[in-house]
Amino acid sequence: MANAGVSVASLWTEVNRCGQNGDFTRALKALTKILQENRDDVTALHCKIVCLVQNGSFKEALNVMNTHSKLLGSEVVFEKAYCEYRLNRVDSALKTIEAAPEQTDKLKELYGQVLYRLERYDDCKSVYTDLIRNSQDEYEEERKTNLAAVVASMSQWEETPLEDLGLPESTYELCYNAACALIGQGQLTEALNKLRQAEELCRVSLADDSDVTEEDIESELAVIHSQMAYIMQLQGRTDDALQLYNQVIKLKPSDVGLLAVTANNIITINKDQNVFDSKKKVKLTNAEGVEYKLAKKQLQAIDFNKALLAMYTNQADQCRKLSSSLQSQNPGHPRPVLIQVAQLCREKQHGRAIELLQQFSDQHPESASGIKLTMAQLYVIQGHVTKACDVLRSIEEFKHKSGMISALVTMYSHEEDIDSAIEIFKQAIEHYQSEQPGSAAHLALVREAANFKLKYGRKKEAISDLEQLWKQNTNDIHTLAQLISAYSLVDTDKAKSLSKHLPSADTMALNVDVDELENSHGANYVRKKAAKVPGENLPKEQIQGEIKKKKKKKRGKLPKNYDPKSTPDPERWMPMKERSYYRGKKKGKKKEQIGKGTQGATAGASAELDASKTASSPPTSPRPGSASGSSSAAASNVVPPRQQKPAASGATRKKAPQKKKKGGKGGW
Repeated sequence: MANAGVSVASLWTEVNRCGQNGDFTRALKALTKILQENRDDVTALHCKIVCLVQNGSFKEALNVMNTHSKLLGSEVVFEKAYCEYRLNRVDSALKTIEAAPEQTDKLKELYGQVLYRLERYDDCKSVYTDLIRNSQDEYEEERKTNLAAVVASMSQWEETPLEDLGLPESTYELCYNAACALIGQGQLTEALNKLRQAEELCRVSLADDSDVTEEDIESELAVIHSQMAYIMQLQGRTDDALQLYNQVIKLKPSDVGLLAVTANNIITINKDQNVFDSKKKVKLTNAEGVEYKLAKKQLQAIDFNKALLAMYTNQADQCRKLSSSLQSQNPGHPRPVLIQVAQLCREKQHGRAIELLQQFSDQHPESASGIKLTMAQLYVIQGHVTKACDVLRSIEEFKHKSGMISALVTMYSHEEDIDSAIEIFKQAIEHYQSEQPGSAAHLALVREAANFKLKYGRKKEAISDLEQLWKQNTNDIHTLAQLISAYSLVDTDKAKSLSKHLPSADTMALNVDVDELENSHGANYVRKKAAKVPGENLPKEQIQGEIKKKKKKKRGKLPKNYDPKSTPDPERWMPMKERSYYRGKKKGKKKEQIGKGTQGATAGASAELDASKTASSPPTSPRPGSASGSSSAAASNVVPPRQQKPAASGATRKKAPQKKKKGGKGGW
């Protein structure tokens, strides 16, 4: 036993030394030997759990705690909660912390981390505020950084107004979180400047460390650059944003959450273009552990973009599967339904798409505004304008908005339903009369209603609107003139009485020098008076004679090869076939040798062409100009009928009378 006691003591010495050196693997070996001697040694069990946690063996540490839970009791509450947190069992970690008998500072630190992961930002903010107020140690700056991150998340995901907590911006982490909070408030320019300040602070702080390389600095700056690119994308500077995003991707940072967000934002820039690149980038959003690094809204946005990418790449089944999954996770969110509707429209199933929208709007009336607008758009595409108007009128949220009124009036006018358009004006005017009487929006609506009624000849209905406008401003001459014009067709006496309110002609006249105005640079067109023509008072016949004399005959165009010395051809006006020197077209060299006259026209020619009469004739038909001896001499005196010149010129020959076609000009 003494030897065993000495052995255990030496083992504890080994454990102590390894703990100080950070060699937890060697310490575990010594602790294992100690526990072999005494399985119920609480201190050894606790030390073993700490060594396992330091080595990252969280599952094994948790198994040890669960196995010896009765023996350990509340000694290892922090270690158990921490292991559960690192294993992403956040709900279990929360229960463990809340069940602890005493809330120590380190347990509160972990409690804040768990609340942040659960997105309970208000409670998390209270925990960190209390910690900063009641503790002073070397971790104070880290607590302030975490509190700044909580404020930024509240600004971005819950749209909470910024609250000045007096946090400094001395480090690049604090400066970065302040920029994120400004992004949530929509102050993009200020946020971009703050990010540039954070980048500079980061470079300065890391430059002092000689072990840090330029690649390490760029890797640390990746999150700042990605956030800069996000701001540029929101500002519409997509080319600059894409360049920064690609720089971050090339660095291959170890943070899978950063890679997923960057890849998702590139996909949103690509949209339905550069689909091959988007398919490559979407793989980065599927990396292991991404779901534990991002907020729920970020994960939701990534899933929406995956469904849209499936639609753009014509993966209809995949798109339906993703959108159905999103709808089951977010039953009241309209976007999954809109994605399904877009896919149905690509498949030309507009009727099914409208049914799906109607079903969602009935089940979730609180989210029906955007859905009904989409329904109206689909009805318009199909040509059912009246149905679209009925859907738009059912949206209570936009019912009396100026844009909705304008759209409804335009659509009813297109359908020539003027009564319904006037009814829209009437309801809107009544609403503003009760809610905002005499406001600029109310009066503008009354004026538009009056102009619309006058345009379509409803002067009786326009009178009340015009009277209301004129009472608001009796100096409005234009409205008064419209009112008099409307009354002139209904009540002439009233029109005459109102015309007394018109200003006199002298007061309405403009004191403007017309000549000066016409000669100024601003006059685009000046009408000139016609100058007096000499001999204006002469008799009409004499003037016409002089005009005729002055008219010159236009000279005709001459051909390019015109020679004034040569005499023109007298038959130049006749068709070529009727001219005396026309010889016809040569259709072939072999056929020219044979005469084509009537049978028996020239007996000598036929005799000479007989091959049996001449022994020296070649075996084949002679070519033109190659005949020999007496044959060629005799044949040369014969002129074929088609080469004979006509007896008279073409001008003297009479043409044969043509028979008239029956059936008139266009008959057959």
